[in-house]
Amino acid sequence: MPRQEKRLIRKRIINAYLSSVISISLVLLLTGIAALLIVNAGSVTRYLKENMRVSVLLKDEVSEDQARNFATMLETRPYVHAARVITREEGAEELKSMLGEDFLDVFESSPVPLSVDVNLAAEYVQPDSLALVTGALAASPLVDEVETPQSLVETLTTNLARISVVLGVFILLLLFISFVLINNTVRVNVFARRFTIHTMKLVGATRGFIRAPFMRAALVQGLVASALAVGMLWALLSAVRKSFPELFAIFEPHQLLIVCGIVVVCGVLLCVVSTYFVVNKLVAASKDDLYY
Repeated sequence: MPRQEKRLIRKRIINAYLSSVISISLVLLLTGIAALLIVNAGSVTRYLKENMRVSVLLKDEVSEDQARNFATMLETRPYVHAARVITREEGAEELKSMLGEDFLDVFESSPVPLSVDVNLAAEYVQPDSLALVTGALAASPLVDEVETPQSLVETLTTNLARISVVLGVFILLLLFISFVLINNTVRVNVFARRFTIHTMKLVGATRGFIRAPFMRAALVQGLVASALAVGMLWALLSAVRKSFPELFAIFEPHQLLIVCGIVVVCGVLLCVVSTYFVVNKLVAASKDDLYY
């Protein structure tokens, strides 16, 4: 065979291998994103719930020192995640940003009371628990009124259950699509060498002997594709961290490592399993079947 033709064949094999690795790595990237959502579903839910605020409006005669002591006391309660005093000046500034600079001109004195913003523990952000917490907060002699996002909590509770079902179905569908795409990619790559497999079979090579080099190549291919997918996933997370640092803070380091492990295991398993079945099918094929 001329040297130029060998070089051309080698170039085609390399291009096919690179195309296969890139295709698999992109599919694994989608799988990694799906796994990231699954692994961190609890953390995201907790983040949303713990960032819902209950406004505790204090009576006019309450001083700022009393308000701070009250907030400190609340932080010792099991149903409170965090408590922060909102002074009259801070409250006025918030209203100015919403209603305009001159809204206080119609009042002789500031109508904004001292208040405490309370972030509840995630376990207590439920419609039933919220009613009990509201009663406990309102029982204090310092408290004038408690404003709770009751409708928002009910909506969040309902929608989180729905989102969990939809997300589960989406992830199962994505994993199925990933398997089909990777299987087809491996099938095309191995099918291109079907005549080599047939020649090995003719000279008496066993099925295990024929399968071994393809399995090793599939293992390497899976590892390379997984490494690329993990690299792209980390790059994506770095971009998210720069743009949305609070959202990135939800993800725990050990959970990110679990997701990377899932990507590697999926990449290797899918490549190896697909190659195993494709090679077995080609070994069992007759000479006439190789042309179709």
